[in-house]
Amino acid sequence: MGLLDAFKRGLEKTRNFVSSGFTKIAASTGHFDEDQLDELEEILVRADCGVGASTDIIDHVKDNIKKSGDDSKEAVMASVKEKMLEILGPKSTINLEEGKLNIILMIGVNGTGKTTTAGKLCEKYKKQGKKVILGAADTFRAAAIEQLKVWGERTSTTVISHEAGSDPASVCYDAIHAAIARKADLLIIDTAGRLHNKKNLMDELSKITRIIDREAKDANIKSMLIIDATTGQNAVIQAEVFGEAANLDYIGITKLDGTAKGGVAVSVAYSSHKPIVLAGLGEGVDDLVDFDPEIFVDSLIS
Repeated sequence: MGLLDAFKRGLEKTRNFVSSGFTKIAASTGHFDEDQLDELEEILVRADCGVGASTDIIDHVKDNIKKSGDDSKEAVMASVKEKMLEILGPKSTINLEEGKLNIILMIGVNGTGKTTTAGKLCEKYKKQGKKVILGAADTFRAAAIEQLKVWGERTSTTVISHEAGSDPASVCYDAIHAAIARKADLLIIDTAGRLHNKKNLMDELSKITRIIDREAKDANIKSMLIIDATTGQNAVIQAEVFGEAANLDYIGITKLDGTAKGGVAVSVAYSSHKPIVLAGLGEGVDDLVDFDPEIFVDSLIS
């Protein structure tokens, strides 16, 4: 299955919702007037594109109509796509540097698929011949440690872990030195994501970051926030909170196949100004794919 087919399958619920709305609004004339554009904006908001992004998209549509005089369904859809692509930005991928240790710090609230994504990334890079180490720094949940160990067994990957409840920073310290000693290409560190106390979250992430910066001075260090598409605008809030607590480099969105509100990718990109690099389009290992803005938009707006 090609990437376009994978996105179309994964975004089927959202596409059906948006496309049926497009068709219903313009069904009688095939054109959009001011009231119909307001209805279209409501559809985008309901697809979780967010109020700010949806308003900007429709303003762009109106500007194009004023310039061209073309208010047809085809022209409106083209304008929507154009603005969505501008919001999402150019395609960006995880950048691994050759000849040095790469570290990906996985962050996000519990339940977003963060640990599973760490395991799937391990599988992906192992298939590429990379030497990978996993660090189980989500010590708050014993289940997270065990889940990462399962991925380690499945991919024949070393997992550095301590007992549940231990200091996450000490796990990071040991994982870094294990990765250096074994000349690993990539260290993926899974962290806890508790939002009940923002100060504790910030303090914990800051401590982990200091350890990584101190113990792996020459490493290529990136942080990736994992959000769950099915949580809608809560995902946007999570991006804001974690953006304050850590210097985010990348965003990955899971469970896009499980919601009719896949527009949340647009909303998150609009508010965070961070590149989305991964999309979870199903439960299988191969259903974690590189996020491609053009394919995403083409799959969303058919």
